[in-house]
Amino acid sequence: MHVLDTLLPQFIPDDVTYSTIPHQGKSDLEKSIPIKLRGWLTPGTYFVILHDKDNSDCHDLKRKLTELCEPAGRKDVLVRIVCYELEAWYWGDLDAVEKAYPKFRAVNYRNWRKYRVPDDIVKPSKEFARLIRDFQKGAASRLIPNHMKIRSNKSKSFQIFISGVEEMILNISRTS
Repeated sequence: MHVLDTLLPQFIPDDVTYSTIPHQGKSDLEKSIPIKLRGWLTPGTYFVILHDKDNSDCHDLKRKLTELCEPAGRKDVLVRIVCYELEAWYWGDLDAVEKAYPKFRAVNYRNWRKYRVPDDIVKPSKEFARLIRDFQKGAASRLIPNHMKIRSNKSKSFQIFISGVEEMILNISRTS
């Protein structure tokens, strides 16, 4: 996942080693969760599962993903849900979008009620595609995160993801 490969180095300490494992869609991720958790035997390994909410109920989806972890007996898994899809995180940092797509003017959209709460935008990628002629999800995932500011992003699901990972790292350092 290009987004995480760009964002994680901005706030994870240099002495913490991590890997991102992309999946081919949600069903591939869900199928691989129990397999990877049972098979990854390296001591001190922790997992973060990030999943788009899309049309699911947030709490039901998180419960389902957590239940997929249970057969492996792992308590070192952090599950986070992106509301509704990862592109909502971009709506949380319109300045980053403008830097990636200079014809997009952040000031024109910042105060629109429809865009004020990024996680309430049901189809954030479609909104960008409607407003930015050359917007494509893959290209955006390589361009926009390079400009994102971790601490000022207005997406609540983004901030919950960041604080969850930071808390996990803090707990790891306390126990080692």
